[in-house]
Amino acid sequence: MPVLVASAPGRVNLIGEHTDYNGGLCLPLALPQRTTISLVPRTDRALSLSSAQEEGVWEGRAEDRPDGWAAYVAGVVQALRDDGHDVPGFEASIDSEVPVGAGLSSSAALECSVATALAALLGLDLDDRAVRRELAEACIRAENDYVGAPTGGMDQTVAMLARAGHALLLDFADGSATPVELPLEEAGLVLLVIDTRVSHALTDGSYGNRRSESADAARALGVQSLADADPRRIDALDDPMLRRRARHVVTENLRVLQAVGAIGDRSWDALAAVLDASHVSMRDDFEISCRELDLAVETARASGALGARMTGGGFGGSAIALVPRAVVPDVQESVTKAFADACLDHPAYLVATPGEAARIESVS
Repeated sequence: MPVLVASAPGRVNLIGEHTDYNGGLCLPLALPQRTTISLVPRTDRALSLSSAQEEGVWEGRAEDRPDGWAAYVAGVVQALRDDGHDVPGFEASIDSEVPVGAGLSSSAALECSVATALAALLGLDLDDRAVRRELAEACIRAENDYVGAPTGGMDQTVAMLARAGHALLLDFADGSATPVELPLEEAGLVLLVIDTRVSHALTDGSYGNRRSESADAARALGVQSLADADPRRIDALDDPMLRRRARHVVTENLRVLQAVGAIGDRSWDALAAVLDASHVSMRDDFEISCRELDLAVETARASGALGARMTGGGFGGSAIALVPRAVVPDVQESVTKAFADACLDHPAYLVATPGEAARIESVS
């Protein structure tokens, strides 16, 4: 039996939050931090799963619908079988560098590493972009339908289609995925990720609430998705909460385009201003920020960051800051001190260098 080793990246979203399931735009990039799976096929359909980050071994079949991290693995198996692939059972060990609960898509990294390993086992051509899209769709269904986390698809798409050195402009209206070069290093800049250590769970209802509120706002505006909404009609919505939700999505789509333009022009101050505006919108209109995220963003700006925003699904997780390389230590020191002064847990940091998509590491 071959031993297949595959890996997939975490992701950080530069801008475009809660726009994917609203048919809009977002601009994520793959992280260098990856989740790796070592997989050995079996002659039956049973699964034996272990993780370096978890205790014990889960054993069973995909039909058993396990809880916790094993559900993401079994969900991918079930989704691929539903697509008509004859996926055998397997033994797998998993290890990950992607922080869990930090809003950096550890779940999609796990799903896409599994899908990539199974694609190689099934003889699928991972150089074919259509195959990668099929795998991304299977991973989305695994998370939405099997696990029950109502995410929008950005995470799995960038994990399967990312290009090193680039962000990926995703348009969920037409399905396009366009690489956008992100030359931060030559500009002397760093995209600093600040993990607040406030863990969020996409299955706890808060994310799903925003998704249902967005659908309600779209119906009130008479459109299929908020990406189709006329900005001039939003202020006429009777419900102030739906008005705020719609305003965030519509203006966030515009900010994604502004960010792409600023990157193309190498106008980093303009990009920073768009990041700042995005955070205000998520804090005030979509109401997905929290005390820790606001503190990280405000302190990073005050200590030398050009701009900053929360990133990910919200209610915890991480913020990102566009920071001149020379002042990164100052920003980290200031944010750490601010958290200590507020009696909050010590934040963690990583630099988001645009990484590669899911890949096969070895077959032996």
